[in-house]
Amino acid sequence: MSNSSSISHFLLLALADTRQLQLLHFCLLLGISLAALLGNGLIISAVACGQHLHTPMFFFLLNLALTDLGSICTTVPKAMHNSLWDTTTISYTGCAAQLFFLLFFIGAEFYLLTIMCYDRFVSICKPLHYGTLLGSRACAHMAAAAWASAFLNALMHMANTFSLPLCHGNALDQFFCEIPHILKLSCSKSYIRELGLIVFSICLSLGCFVFIVFSYVQIFRAVLRIPSEKGRHKAFSTCLPHLAVVSLFISTVMFAYLKPPSMSSPSLDLVLSVLYSVVPPALNPLIYSLRNQELKAAVWRLMTGWFQEH
Repeated sequence: MSNSSSISHFLLLALADTRQLQLLHFCLLLGISLAALLGNGLIISAVACGQHLHTPMFFFLLNLALTDLGSICTTVPKAMHNSLWDTTTISYTGCAAQLFFLLFFIGAEFYLLTIMCYDRFVSICKPLHYGTLLGSRACAHMAAAAWASAFLNALMHMANTFSLPLCHGNALDQFFCEIPHILKLSCSKSYIRELGLIVFSICLSLGCFVFIVFSYVQIFRAVLRIPSEKGRHKAFSTCLPHLAVVSLFISTVMFAYLKPPSMSSPSLDLVLSVLYSVVPPALNPLIYSLRNQELKAAVWRLMTGWFQEH
C-alpha cells in the first residue's frame, strides 16, 4: 500500500521491447518533431513578418501554430529520451508538469479552432460586419480568453488529479502522463471529483463541437449560393483546411476519451494518443499551406529571402 506522497516517479509505457525498434521509434519521433518545429516555425515567422497577413484569420493561425509547438514539445522529447536511453521513468513533478502543459495546449488548440470557425462564419455569412465583429481588439480578447480558459482548465485537472492518493503502483499504460491512466492508480473514491471535472470539460467541448457543426452548415449553404465559380473556390480554399484540421483533432480526441472500456488496450491507446498529440502538430502546417495561396506565397518568400541572405 502506497500513496502519492511516497511516489517519486512513474513508469511510462515503453514504445518498443527491442533495442532496434527503440532506436527506430526515436528516429521517427525526431523526424515528426523536426517537421512540426519547421512547419509551425515557418507559419509563425511568415505571419509575424508579412504585413499583408496581419488579419484575424492569420492571427488565429499564428496562435494555433504556437499551441502545436507547445503540444509536441510536451510529450515527444521525453518519449525520445526514453527510447534513446532505454528507460521508462518520469519524475513525479515532471509527470505533473507534462499533464498540465498537455491539457493546456490541447485545450487552447480546441478553443482556437472554435474561434477560427467563428472567423470563417463571419467572413462568409456576414462579410459586411466582419470589420466590426472581428476588429483587432476583439481578436485579442478572444485569443486571450482561449488561452486563459485552457490554463484554468489544465490547472484544475492537474491539481485535482495529483491530489488523489495512489496505491496501485506507479506504472502508467501510456508513453506520457495522461489523466485516465493516473486515475487507474487511485485507491480513493475521491477520483469521482476528477470524473466530474472531465464530464464538465466534455460538455464544454461538445458545446464547441455543436457550434462548429452549426457554423459549417451555415457556411456551406452560403458558399453554394455564391454565383461565381471563382468565388466558391476562394471560399472553400479558406474553409477546407480548417475543417480538415478540426476533423482530425476532434475525431481522435473524442474516440480516445469516449471509446467504450471494452475497446481499451495498451496498443490502441498508444496509437490514438499519437494521433491526437503527435500527428496534428506536424500535419497542420502542411494542411494550411497546401490550400492557402497567401500563406504559401509568404512562406516561400520567407525561405527564399533567408537563402539569399545566407
